[in-house]
Amino acid sequence: MKKNTRRSAVVVCAAASALGLAAGPSSAVPSTVWTVTPSPSSFQAANVGNIVLTATIPMTCTTSNAAGVMNSATGNPGDVADITTMNFGATGSPCTSVLGNVTTTSVTPWDVVAVDYTASTGVTKGYVGNVKANVTAGACKFTVAGKASATYTNSTGVLAVNSVAGELAVSNPVNCGAIVTTATKPTFKGNYAVKQAGTGIIPTIVGSNP
Repeated sequence: MKKNTRRSAVVVCAAASALGLAAGPSSAVPSTVWTVTPSPSSFQAANVGNIVLTATIPMTCTTSNAAGVMNSATGNPGDVADITTMNFGATGSPCTSVLGNVTTTSVTPWDVVAVDYTASTGVTKGYVGNVKANVTAGACKFTVAGKASATYTNSTGVLAVNSVAGELAVSNPVNCGAIVTTATKPTFKGNYAVKQAGTGIIPTIVGSNP
């Protein structure tokens, strides 16, 4: 009887430990308060390296910039910035593709949305939302809309956009043949260095759950 009792106790303890381990990750509480410093703050952003929109073929921009306003926010997801200006290419430095030069007209505002924050690295994970742009590559014209996964790193001020297939969609393709169709799943990738307009200060985003 004593052996059975001891054996039962061991089984119960093992089961409790297993449940505790299984419950551990799910007990993490996502951030619901997003503190942007300084806030509110007008910002400017410029590309670091090439910006690439791939819709079957890559369309590469060596110049891209953005501007808007950053704000503290509450909730998850949290809207921490509104992008009111989004430019791709510049006079003398157009975006290019195998179809010819690329003109991209952004339909703003776009949003920077925070979802998860890691205090040890100062990195916020989220996405750029409400993305919409009209693209012309040679004779091919189409619209891209949706969202793009992104991270923001406080130490560098870099917003790294790295979308995955399925986040963005194509509509209204004209003169694109089989290259760009409504079945195409575009991706948008590139890094932007963000600074407060007029001061050059790198803004920070901190997520918490008081």
